[in-house]
Amino acid sequence: MRLCTENSLPVVRSMDELAALVRKVGFLPAFRGAVPGFSAEECVAPEYWFTENEGFWEWKGPVIRTSGCAYGKLLGGRAAFLTPDWYRELANWRRDGYDFDARWDDGLARLRDKQVFDVLWERGSLLSKELKALCGGGEKRKDFDAVMTHLQMLGYVVISNFEYETSRRGEPYGWGLARYETPEHRFGAAFTDQVYAHSPEESREWLLAHLKALLPDEDERALLKLIG
Repeated sequence: MRLCTENSLPVVRSMDELAALVRKVGFLPAFRGAVPGFSAEECVAPEYWFTENEGFWEWKGPVIRTSGCAYGKLLGGRAAFLTPDWYRELANWRRDGYDFDARWDDGLARLRDKQVFDVLWERGSLLSKELKALCGGGEKRKDFDAVMTHLQMLGYVVISNFEYETSRRGEPYGWGLARYETPEHRFGAAFTDQVYAHSPEESREWLLAHLKALLPDEDERALLKLIG
């Protein structure tokens, strides 16, 4: 699929169309950013963005599940959908050859990151509020969110779903709560057996080549901002 920066993506009007687009492009920011026209926000029809009924905010969890993609704050601290193969390349580049324990042993990980990661690694999958409570829960929400963003950007954590609180009547309400997982837990052997199969630099070059193929008219510096 070859895109251009003007009117780069088709208009999306359903959850299935968004899931199909993620599978097709392999690499889709959720919100407008460094590359004009290249995001879910800019292709989802306005009437499905903020709506009293069903729209993008309700689609996120089902799209993650049905497309099998990775989702999270993966690109410049901003959310994105990546298919498993492209996420694996991004994680390899960001990890720079280190699993988390090796990063810690070499003095490259922060203590709070390790505390949070160790709990998630042991449990495999936790809602954001569960993870925060198990990790002490005393810090401000923005500080905890900063830790989670950092772990996502480093390639050690993804969001696998958004789940809603329910009322006494069993009706969902509020904003969806992120369910965090390690990619090893989410993708299994397809990730763990291949994530370090080649050099981080090779992964970076493949990611860049893929984006250049999608966005041939875009400045390389903007594409590099996406990769990080």
